[in-house]
Amino acid sequence: MKIEHIGIAVKDLGLSNELFRKLMGKPAYKEEIVEGEAVKTSFFEIGESKIELLEAMNESSAIAKYLEKNREGIHHIAFSVEDLPSEIQRLKEEGFQFINEEPKEGADNKWVVFLHPKSTNGVLVELCSERN
Repeated sequence: MKIEHIGIAVKDLGLSNELFRKLMGKPAYKEEIVEGEAVKTSFFEIGESKIELLEAMNESSAIAKYLEKNREGIHHIAFSVEDLPSEIQRLKEEGFQFINEEPKEGADNKWVVFLHPKSTNGVLVELCSERN
């Protein structure tokens, strides 16, 4: 398991891309829309990990709901796993609660599941693996 990316909720992806371009010294390598989550995303590489910026596409998006209650900032941490179904089963057996136990398509060509923050000390945790 390794840190795949850190997700940051933003109000304006264009402004945030410019800010992170200056911070990282290079532009985002990818922008993408994830229809199922109603978000626009961009990715910046940082070593072996990434920063994912997320902007809501509408008010029903989880990111929009997050920003109603919180300011812009870290939304989740994602861990890359080799065998997502096995990891889901292992964590269920350890007593973790999931937001979704069934993997769904995420950004950057990934299958993703989310652990509920109630079972992870208030941190939204994403597990992801490559879609083949």
